[in-house]
Amino acid sequence: MGKMKLSTKILIGLILGIVVGFVVSPDFANTFIKPLGTLFIRLIKMVIVPLVFASLVVGASSVGDIKKLGRMGGKTVGYYLVTTAIAVIIGLFLGNVLQPGAGLQLPVDATYAGKEAPNVINVLLEIVPDNPLNALVSGSILQIIFFAILVGIGITLVGEKGNPVRSFFDGFAEIMYKITGFVMEIAPYGVFGLIAPVVAAHGLDVLAPLAMVILAVYIGCIFHAVVVYSTAVKYFAKMSPITFFKGIFPAQVIAFSTCSSAGTLPATIQCVEENLGVSKDVASFVLPLGATINMDGTALYQGICALFVAQVYGLDLSLGQQMTVVLTATLASIGAAGVPGAGLIMLTMVLTSVGLPLDGVALVAGIDRILDMARTTVNITGDASAAVVVAATEGDLNIPVVDNLSA
Repeated sequence: MGKMKLSTKILIGLILGIVVGFVVSPDFANTFIKPLGTLFIRLIKMVIVPLVFASLVVGASSVGDIKKLGRMGGKTVGYYLVTTAIAVIIGLFLGNVLQPGAGLQLPVDATYAGKEAPNVINVLLEIVPDNPLNALVSGSILQIIFFAILVGIGITLVGEKGNPVRSFFDGFAEIMYKITGFVMEIAPYGVFGLIAPVVAAHGLDVLAPLAMVILAVYIGCIFHAVVVYSTAVKYFAKMSPITFFKGIFPAQVIAFSTCSSAGTLPATIQCVEENLGVSKDVASFVLPLGATINMDGTALYQGICALFVAQVYGLDLSLGQQMTVVLTATLASIGAAGVPGAGLIMLTMVLTSVGLPLDGVALVAGIDRILDMARTTVNITGDASAAVVVAATEGDLNIPVVDNLSA
């Protein structure tokens, strides 16, 4: 088993988790299996902040050209916003065609408090930390990204005197990459420990009443990944979509299991660098940013669920209201944390923006974990495609000639 590829081991862990989850009771799964998943999540959380900070400082300082750094930033943010808007439109299209809420009734009396869509000015202001150390301690990724990029730019502008600081962070980043490698070795066991309790708790019972919503979200996520990302990497990077999806597969399985873009970040970085040939400079800049502001899968889910709630209540959304959903979901994705359940908070923003009943969230909440698996997988796949596209346009992509997935 030592020679087996990591991606194969992770897939085996996923399949075994599903099988065992159907066999064992929820109590058994939570008591004896879930701790494996909890340990894996804790190890991932342990490396996220130091990895993001060190790799971004190195990435920003290694570019050496402030203009290039700004160019990369513009390409990255532009790519994320365009693909997110496309994702919402796909979601709305599927919601209109499949009509997932037609004929359903809301069988719950839960009430959800709405949350206003984020003000663009406030979103931008929140990026700037008033205390960088507090941002590091609390894990405010967007603020950490901002401060790390400033440190990297400062190192570049200082010149020779900044070399010792650059060397320190370069060495520190290498240490974090090595630790990440250790954590990835136990990923198959972590995936097993995460999936089995979910299957044991929900089984197929949770899927049946809302099968059309789940089907619509999964169809949309697969379509977005296969069509939009494949086209992007093929057109901009001349990379085979098969090579791309094989390279990012280990990270996709972890995203599917953890439902956390930020939690999958170490695996995503490892996959794009080792399997897809993206330079460390680009990967360390594009991916942490993507884990925070790029939520294509979540945005697609917003479009479907907004129409689902409208259909459940017998309401029609006008074309103007649907365009409001596109705009709100795109902006909300910038401020959404890459953690499990963030999509549900975003959904209250979207429903509020078009005046839909917030009680409709209660229906979606019952299957949110199932939907979260798909949308998080698409989120990190979009991050990886952006890294490939930006690297290719900057001449920093070395497409692997042979399959070199991590063993």
